[in-house]
Amino acid sequence: MFSESLIRLREKNLLREIKSRNSPQGSRTVIDRREYINFSSNDYLGLANHPHVIESSRKAIELFGFGSGASRLLCGGSVLHNELEKKTAQFKGTESALIFNSGYSANTGIIPAIADEGDVLFSDELNHASIVDGCRLSRARKIIYRHKDMGHLTELIKKTRAKRKIIITDSVFSMDGDIAPLKEIYDICSSLNAQRSTPNVFLYIDDAHGTGVLGRGRGALAHFGIKPESWIIQMGTFSKALGSFGAFAAGSKDAIEWLLNTARSFIFSTALPSCAAAASIAALEVIEREPEVINKLWSNRERAVQGITELGYDIMGSETPIIPVRAETVEEALQISQHLMENSVFAPAIRPPTVKEPRIRITVTAAHTAKDIERLIKALDSITVK
Repeated sequence: MFSESLIRLREKNLLREIKSRNSPQGSRTVIDRREYINFSSNDYLGLANHPHVIESSRKAIELFGFGSGASRLLCGGSVLHNELEKKTAQFKGTESALIFNSGYSANTGIIPAIADEGDVLFSDELNHASIVDGCRLSRARKIIYRHKDMGHLTELIKKTRAKRKIIITDSVFSMDGDIAPLKEIYDICSSLNAQRSTPNVFLYIDDAHGTGVLGRGRGALAHFGIKPESWIIQMGTFSKALGSFGAFAAGSKDAIEWLLNTARSFIFSTALPSCAAAASIAALEVIEREPEVINKLWSNRERAVQGITELGYDIMGSETPIIPVRAETVEEALQISQHLMENSVFAPAIRPPTVKEPRIRITVTAAHTAKDIERLIKALDSITVK
């Protein structure tokens, strides 16, 4: 049934394979018994192996066991889930928060819950696949605006009639590493809402790659000095810079209560294990008491960017620890990735349909050493694409 389609994928060099590691997540990874410097991880702060995170998770397993056994609404959650939600809301500066099982389940649950028939969603053309799917699942009309093009967004909003208008954007775009112009988007929303007695223009931010990275770790709104408003909902993940697992929505008390009652991916999913909640609580504590780890992340990022760009590589406008290296073809991207592996550097090629333009997606973390980055630069410098 699928053999011909698989053959076509293989002929186009688009067939994917899973690579399983024999080591913890971190700046090193062991694949097929060989160790590589890992430049493909979203564990930006190296917290997946932080002693406080591991110990907190271990204690939670001893106290609560592993499996949750039921959804949150059927008492599948523990007091740790409540504690994490309170801590997340405090961390994000909002009234309330709600835990989801992943960033994907958050976006595909939240967006249909907040967007109804008669509403219009304005979505950046490079938004993550989970946002795209969340928009498709909603009953609202969807309009795509050109990537980070505020003129285009403003034009579309002004000429569109709707009960409610919801702008949806990633804060950090996961394959390009650039940052959404949130200050301009915020100003658009504020200006339109000021003309009405009650807001009807809302902003939904996917801060998966911004949480723990931007704004001294507190995310994109803090990065731009924007105060959370009742018409803003922030989604973020515990699974990237926080080194744990799961996701959250943070917003007003009413918005979170609405999601608790209507987001299908929350209502109909077994709760995250308590040990995952404990790990996320511990990770937030580490960020608050060890801010130097964020400084190290950005220092490493600057070191890597300087070295990569001095070699003449195009990093596609990256502004964050996500550093794409543009390739002309899929074949070139695969050759670069293979060369890096031969030099003990793991940085896979990213190919269509994940992205339109093939690239190597390099992610720098706080756990990398200066020698790790030097090894990456040296390997890139020795590449001769055939």
